[in-house]
Amino acid sequence: MKKAVRTSMLITASAALVAAMSGCGSAAPEQAKSPKETKGPVTLTMEYNWSTPNVDNLLYKERIKKFEELNPDIKIEAQDIPSAQYRTKLRTEAAGNSMPDMFILFPAIEMEPYIAADVLMPIDEIMDTWKGILPQQALAGYNVGGKQYAIPTKMTFVDIIYYHKDLLAKAGYNEFPKTYASFLDLVKKLKESGVTPMAIGNKNKWPMQSTFMSAVEDRVTGSDFLPNVNKGEAKFTDPDYVKSLSVISDLVKLDAFNADINTMDEVQQQDYFLQKKAAMTMTSSTIDTKFRGGNPDKAMADNIGIALFPAIEGGKGDPSKSAGVIQYGIGLSKSLTGAKKEAALKFLKYFYAPELYQNLMGKGIVVPAKVEAPSDTTKYLKEMLQLTQNGSALVFDSVMQPTVKDVIENGIQAITTKQKTAEQLAKEMQDAVDKTKK
Repeated sequence: MKKAVRTSMLITASAALVAAMSGCGSAAPEQAKSPKETKGPVTLTMEYNWSTPNVDNLLYKERIKKFEELNPDIKIEAQDIPSAQYRTKLRTEAAGNSMPDMFILFPAIEMEPYIAADVLMPIDEIMDTWKGILPQQALAGYNVGGKQYAIPTKMTFVDIIYYHKDLLAKAGYNEFPKTYASFLDLVKKLKESGVTPMAIGNKNKWPMQSTFMSAVEDRVTGSDFLPNVNKGEAKFTDPDYVKSLSVISDLVKLDAFNADINTMDEVQQQDYFLQKKAAMTMTSSTIDTKFRGGNPDKAMADNIGIALFPAIEGGKGDPSKSAGVIQYGIGLSKSLTGAKKEAALKFLKYFYAPELYQNLMGKGIVVPAKVEAPSDTTKYLKEMLQLTQNGSALVFDSVMQPTVKDVIENGIQAITTKQKTAEQLAKEMQDAVDKTKK
């Protein structure tokens, strides 16, 4: 399992670049044929967390609808669950052996509860469908013990900093700061100018944990630190990790974030930034279409730049790395048999056809597949691929146990309200790690 985690989380952005912008000799058919025609209608239940109006979420739902139109004897009863509740609901269903027929499955360490509960169906029998399209490093996060359990849709870089070029220029910065010291100077000058330096919507707790800390901790500790914590060879109480948590404290002292950071959600964060109430925001590469590629205000789109968190003095990490993870594999319940199993496999072949990846690229989404780039690939996607081409840092919640994730999420909110120190949170996180090993 550890090997799978390590491999999947270190997918390089340069691999994504090659996969996205080069053609591939083989292609799976858009409408894959099932081994044999099913008799009578089949109903499949499905759970996903596509409730936010991101362009890729809308595209996934459209493909489900199109599949039903092409296959009138197969009905998909879908339940859209908010991301903040999705993981807990699915783990509860796994523990009670009451899984839906199909469901969004997160990679790497997040698969452990479902493997332990023995509720997943391997899909090795149809993997030739994607031969030559999906490289092994893209599949590794959903491969456990040599068995493949899902196919990814996209490569998400969680730590992209978006900024209004003109607001930074007014503060004396015609390019994004290369060092943390310069970044702090920029924050001070932006604050003095009357604009919020950085907007974050941390109401659902995961953005600061997954987006902000995945980048910052890698800058300070390097990419081996989180795996070493899992192996017992490093501790969250080590000075380097405490230093990474202290970055939050540094920025809180400077009033770098919006005052309502813990009551604003991710969508409100995006709107706040687009309204130029903040000079910067930090979020995932998926939002690039809303901010730039699909923004009807082309002048605004061109005025929005992208960057990664700068180098931190004395840090052990590579500041050119972006924290990346594959996403949105659809798992199947092990209980599926007969006509329902055939229908589910037929759906996977359709859903993950080359057209999906081309459509995603057309919307500005980075994909892990080797497909021909569509003619309407935007300059913004090319710029994103260029920014993220130097390798991937680890995403915190794809490496650490859920109990530890809960501790850091609650603790970060406490730091932002000045109710807890970095040292206190680091100790609580290590205590949580130690309990998981007893």
